Amino acid sequence: MAALPQPKYGLDQLYLYPVYQTRAEFQAATGQEPPPFDPTRPSQHWFDPEAAKFPKRVLVYDRVLAIDEKGFPKRDANGKPYLEQLVLPKTEAATVNIPYKKAANEPSSGLPDVPVPCRGLHEDEELDFDFGGVVIVRNKNFADQTVVGYTAADRELLRAIARKLNVSPLP
Repeated sequence: MAALPQPKYGLDQLYLYPVYQTRAEFQAATGQEPPPFDPTRPSQHWFDPEAAKFPKRVLVYDRVLAIDEKGFPKRDANGKPYLEQLVLPKTEAATVNIPYKKAANEPSSGLPDVPVPCRGLHEDEELDFDFGGVVIVRNKNFADQTVVGYTAADRELLRAIARKLNVSPLP
């Protein structure tokens, strides 16, 4: 069963860890000062609190949004976004790397942000692209609610407007 009883919802509903957009947001939520931004690493706005305890040097996260080298979602053979594995050193997984964002010319890695690990999709969920290429989770339990063309209600509204303006409506 899908996580939310909605036709579609944001990818953030799959995230396993909280995402902190700013250093201030991180500090307010955790009570800790974020580590200094490292411009040699990609930005990372989440962290795994258990990663430092992991006995091996790297962690494998089974599901993150597949992105290309520019940070755009990749498409599978059907043109849909998909999830893939992510391997991170445990020292990176255990800490955020949030830019200071104090100036436009602030040094950065120029790399896309590290994607956030996600839970698995339920059998009635699928990833899809929404308006503007935004990745969403589509709940398959809802019939396609996309309206193509004018509905009867739209036509009646247009007729009412035409009557109000004293013009003859089209049939």
